[in-house]
Amino acid sequence: MKLLSVKSTFFIVLLSVLSFGSLNAEVYKIVIKDRVVVADGHKFGTVGQYEKIRGLIYYEIDPTNPANSLIVDLQLAPRNSRGMVECSGDFILIKPLDTSKGNGRLLYDVNNRGNLYMLRNLNDAAGSHNPTTMDHFGNGFLMREGYSLLWTAWNWDVVGSSRLLQFDIPFASKNGETIKQISVAEIVNSHSLDAPKSMSLAWGNSRCYPSANYPDTSNDILTVRNSPEGDRVVIPNNMWKYASEEDGVLSDNPTSLYISTGIQPGKIYELVYEVENPKVVGLGLAAIRDALSFFKYEAKDKEGNANPLFIKKGKKPSIEYNYIFGVSQSGRVIAHMIYQGFHVDEKERMAFDGARIHVAGGGKGGFNYRFAQTTHHPSDLEGNYMPSDHPPFNYLSDNDAGSLGNNDLLAVAKKLGKIPKIIVTNHALEYWTRSASLIHTSIDGKKDASVHNNVRIFMTNGAPHGTPYSRHNSVSEHSLSTINIAPVLRATQVMLDKWVSNDIKPAESKYPQFRKNQLITASDHKKAMPEIEGMHHQGRNLQPPVCDYGPGFFDTGIITVIPPLVTGHYPTFVPAVDKDGNGLGGIRLPELAVPLGTYQGFNPRIKEANATDYLTRFNGSFWPFALTKKERTNEENKEVKRLHKNASLVLNYGKTALLTLVGRGIGPDTAARILRRYNRTELEKSDELQIRFLRDILKAELNYARTRGFWDR
Repeated sequence: MKLLSVKSTFFIVLLSVLSFGSLNAEVYKIVIKDRVVVADGHKFGTVGQYEKIRGLIYYEIDPTNPANSLIVDLQLAPRNSRGMVECSGDFILIKPLDTSKGNGRLLYDVNNRGNLYMLRNLNDAAGSHNPTTMDHFGNGFLMREGYSLLWTAWNWDVVGSSRLLQFDIPFASKNGETIKQISVAEIVNSHSLDAPKSMSLAWGNSRCYPSANYPDTSNDILTVRNSPEGDRVVIPNNMWKYASEEDGVLSDNPTSLYISTGIQPGKIYELVYEVENPKVVGLGLAAIRDALSFFKYEAKDKEGNANPLFIKKGKKPSIEYNYIFGVSQSGRVIAHMIYQGFHVDEKERMAFDGARIHVAGGGKGGFNYRFAQTTHHPSDLEGNYMPSDHPPFNYLSDNDAGSLGNNDLLAVAKKLGKIPKIIVTNHALEYWTRSASLIHTSIDGKKDASVHNNVRIFMTNGAPHGTPYSRHNSVSEHSLSTINIAPVLRATQVMLDKWVSNDIKPAESKYPQFRKNQLITASDHKKAMPEIEGMHHQGRNLQPPVCDYGPGFFDTGIITVIPPLVTGHYPTFVPAVDKDGNGLGGIRLPELAVPLGTYQGFNPRIKEANATDYLTRFNGSFWPFALTKKERTNEENKEVKRLHKNASLVLNYGKTALLTLVGRGIGPDTAARILRRYNRTELEKSDELQIRFLRDILKAELNYARTRGFWDR
């Protein structure tokens, strides 16, 4: 297995540290287009009303500043009269109407393919691309806390739409000559049982590079295969073309594939073709960095326009701390920024003080290489060789022998002397289809990796990628897991804020580990699962490929082996299970603490969707326990009796019962003995009783630890 070198990256960054401050790549101009009070004028606690500001940010990136030296093709981008590379993008800022009443925190949401997830995830709000009404602010959590919220455009391939944030960046050319390159597009009909005759060359509702030779296909090669490493079968050029079909009408389209026989479910169609005019994609990382720094540090832009987050009277910034939040693709963006040092601006200031990386698995992404499309990442069936799941994976402690090495994602941050506080959260699903175990195991899969003091890692057992709206999906074989992870997201945001602002240490990391016998192979997982009627278990998970992208790819950002050559696989692992088949080692929300069924992070494709040995991309599984006593085994009836006791305690004692039952080794009988000592009403009012109550829980946990060997037998 070959480790991918980032040593040259470290060298460049070391040079950067020595020569920061020569010229500054900054926000050049901010243009406010719209400013309105939101949420129907609702007052959020003591913070009061909120306003929304929409507009455009114009950036100027200095190609001679070492801080920008890692942006691929920046030296080949056009420059303005000041020698700067220009780009621009939309922004949305939501802030307290009276800025002085805010909490001094700016929370930045890395938009996901143009979608705004922060309010939906943290406020349980209705989804919106333009938050305006009370529904769009949900339970008001972030507003009552006093946060200012920011979204800016960063990815060039978001489809053109007035609803989605747009980012305008230049393309590179060499001495005035057009840059061309052979590229690859992978088209997989993975979410439908139909066989449409046309699909976009890029998934995720994203833009892509059109053929440089459109409409000619004579030099292009289209193949189909049944699995990521299956045999490729060439589709004759007379059977396909660049076109799209809608409502039976066929139209020429340079970014759409049309196959006369239809694009079959679960098949991998691979198009090798020539493209031209590569966008300077890495400008997106610089834009995020510079927007965050501007709103925290600068009173006005280069043209004298005021920063709306500065308090006018005192002419001082209202923001003390910047936090960045990202879900899935957006979480991979944050990991990639830290990996390449884009969390530190040109004046050696932290662009963000804390980071929340959510359900990013083990990935980074196509955010800074030539002809990159930001939408891609490996999954079990599709996208396997897309540059995302590659070293470095770990967040190694300073005293680890591998610190600053090829598998330390914090290596550049350590060289810069700027490491933000980081909380990483994944779900059970990411261990099956997104390589999540790689962030906390050694790269050979033989031991647990160390974790830096500035990092916490949490895994939520049984949870899918995101909470679905129903238990049914057309291509998934099993009923879907619907665990709601919003409480974990809110709790970890509160922890991050207290950690950064008051140095209050967060809870210790909670994820499956080898040393605790909580991390196993997918094949061992299959053997360990209880017998469940209707369960289809493939005994496999995504083992992301080790790829050869060509010599120097991780230095130059240019892929020269197309399609990439798979030379091996990184070993990944999944959470072990208890007797009910529910996962061990991570956070167990009430659905697993007091289960009514089995929740798992995998869900295979149904027969009609083809590729039945592979997992659906984002869905977990749920199997309810048997409903009647007659249907259940003796063991299951004992378990139901235990659950009834738990439910009775919760009904009688409320949250106090839940707090008792989550104690390690505390079952319903022990919990009942503790709870009977207290009057619920008096306990809720008395600090002294609450301390005594917590001590009783601790005593019960210690007693379990002393007698654990007996109970395990």
